[in-house]
Amino acid sequence: MPNAPKTNATRPSRVTMHSSHPPKETMQILLHSDPNTDGSQLMAEHLSAVVKAAMGRFGERITRVEAHLSDVHSQAKAGDDDIHCTMEARLVGLDTIVVKDRAGNAHQAIDGALRKLKRAVGAEIGKHDPRGQRKAQALAPPADDSVELATPPAPPRPVP
Repeated sequence: MPNAPKTNATRPSRVTMHSSHPPKETMQILLHSDPNTDGSQLMAEHLSAVVKAAMGRFGERITRVEAHLSDVHSQAKAGDDDIHCTMEARLVGLDTIVVKDRAGNAHQAIDGALRKLKRAVGAEIGKHDPRGQRKAQALAPPADDSVELATPPAPPRPVP
């Protein structure tokens, strides 16, 4: 447009770097809460810290962890196991893993769900790990029952 006013605004520059390594994905950690539970920034930071500490060993195999906090009794009288925490882990190339825990407060519910999630993710990844399958095959007994032992069994000891 010939009559368009000129501005001094600059467009942000985009820098593209090429590398032989693919970009490293980071694990997203999200907190969802109902109006009756603590969904503060401090709680989100706590969640992020404990998830990174517990799940960091799985590296780039986990793309996202979501925690859903809810209060069973809402604003009514508080009691034991009122806070529920549902955690989901999204795994690269595998199904989403969902675990649940409940406790008297949000921190305990998160910690309980995270213990379950860590165990479930480790088991799921282990099932699909080709290294683990080779180990299982090496430990499995041979299919042919005619294989003899290299050393014969020891003779029974006389009973005194």
